[in-house]
Amino acid sequence: MEFELWFLLGIPVFFGLGWIAARVDIRQLLSESRSLPRGYFKGLNFLLNEQPDKAIDAFIEIVRLDPETADMHFALGNLFRRRGETERAIRVHQNLLSRPDLPQEQQVHALYELGQDYLKAGLLDRAEETFDRLVDTQFSVQARRALLEIFQREKEWVRAIDAALALQEAGAGGRQREIAQFYCELAQDELVHVHSAAAMALLEKALSTDRKSVRATMLIGDAHAAEGNIEEALLSWRRVEQQSVPHVALVAQRLMDGYRSVGRAQEGVNLLKSYLAEASSIDLLEVVFKAVIELDGVEVANQIVSDELRRTPTLLGLDKMLESRLMTAPPEMLPELSLVKNLVHGYAQKLARYQCSHCGFKARQFYWQCPGCNQWESYAPRRTEELTVMD
Repeated sequence: MEFELWFLLGIPVFFGLGWIAARVDIRQLLSESRSLPRGYFKGLNFLLNEQPDKAIDAFIEIVRLDPETADMHFALGNLFRRRGETERAIRVHQNLLSRPDLPQEQQVHALYELGQDYLKAGLLDRAEETFDRLVDTQFSVQARRALLEIFQREKEWVRAIDAALALQEAGAGGRQREIAQFYCELAQDELVHVHSAAAMALLEKALSTDRKSVRATMLIGDAHAAEGNIEEALLSWRRVEQQSVPHVALVAQRLMDGYRSVGRAQEGVNLLKSYLAEASSIDLLEVVFKAVIELDGVEVANQIVSDELRRTPTLLGLDKMLESRLMTAPPEMLPELSLVKNLVHGYAQKLARYQCSHCGFKARQFYWQCPGCNQWESYAPRRTEELTVMD
C-alpha cells in the first residue's frame, strides 16, 4: 500500500518535469528562430507559394548581408541550377570554395554541387575533373554515378565499363545490364569497321556479364553473317526466343533473309508463323506478310492478316489488312478502298511508336537506350497500340 502511495505522488512530479523540459525546448526554438534573418522566412514563403524568382531575390539579400551563411549559398546555388541559370549557380559555388575558412565537410559539399552545375551546363570536361576529386570522399558514390553518366554521354564505353564496375564494388547495386550494353556498343563499332573477330570477343564478354542480353545475341548473329557463316547466324538469332519471345520481332527480318539466302525460305516462313502464333506483333506480321505473298500468294497472306486481326484487333492490323485487300480488289472498288486505307494509315502511323517505360518518350524506331532519359532497355519491342490492347 505504501509503494502505491509513493507511485501516485510521483506522477505529478514527472508531469512537472516534462512541462519544464518542454518550456525549455520551446524557448530554445524561439531563440533560434529569432536569430534567423527575416529574409529566410520570406524566401521560404515564396518557395512554398511557388514563386522561385522572389525566393531567389530574398536569399540573395541574405547572402549580401551575411556572406558567411554557407547553407544559404547551397540553397541559392541549387535554386539557380534548377532554373537552368547554371552560370549563376557556378559562381555561387565557386565563391564558397574560395573561402579559406570553410570547413572541410562543406568544401567537399561545395565541390560536389559545382560538379553538378558543370554537368547541367554541359561542361563535361570540367564536370569530370571535379567529380574525379570526389571519388575518395563521402560523395564517392554520387561522384561515380555522375562520372558514369559523363562517359556515356561522351560514348567512352571502356571508361563507362570501369565506372560501372567501380559502382558495383562500392555496393551501389548491380550494373550487369548496363555493362553488357557498353560491350555491345563497342562490338557494334567493330562490326561497322568489319572487325568481326574483335566484335565476337566483346559480345562474349557481354553475354558473360548478362546472359539475358538480347542485343548481344542478335549482334553475335550479325557477326557470323558478316563472316558469311549464315547457318551459325541463324542459330544465334533463333536463341533470342529463349531469352525473350517479344524480342523475336526484332530479328524476324534477319531470320527471313538468312533462310532465303540458304535456299530454305519456306522453313523461315514456317518458323516466323510459329513465332507469330506465340506472340502477336505487328512488326513480325509485316515480315510474315511479305514473305507469304512471295511464296504462297496474296490469298494466303490475306488469310493470315485476317486471322491476326481477329486475334489482336488493332488499327495497325486493320491498316495491314486493307493493304492486302487492295492487292486483290476489283477495279471498281479501288478508289473507295484506297480512300479508307489512306485514312486508317494516317491514324495508324500515330500509334506505330515505341515508348520508353521510364520517361514516356516515343520514337518511330526501337532504341536500346532511350534518347529522352538515357535509360537502357526501357523500350518494349512492341508498338504503343499493341501494348494498350494487351493490357
